[in-house]
Amino acid sequence: MAVFNQQRFVRVTAEREDGFVEFDFSLGDPDLYVELILPRPAFDAFCKNNDVQFLSDEEARALDADRVKWREGGL
Repeated sequence: MAVFNQQRFVRVTAEREDGFVEFDFSLGDPDLYVELILPRPAFDAFCKNNDVQFLSDEEARALDADRVKWREGGL
């Protein structure tokens, strides 16, 4: 499958007072991501241009729980 056909995911991790948005961006698998930061107008354009799906709070919690499980051996 070509990367261009994969769903794109965004998880906002912080909205700073200086107008920047910190977020995780992933292609195809929300568990594999890069951390990015953009000014709000650029972030909005990035999301529109990439037709992203925003992760819900529930999806984000599930990803965090899975990461802890892998990091700490299933505790």
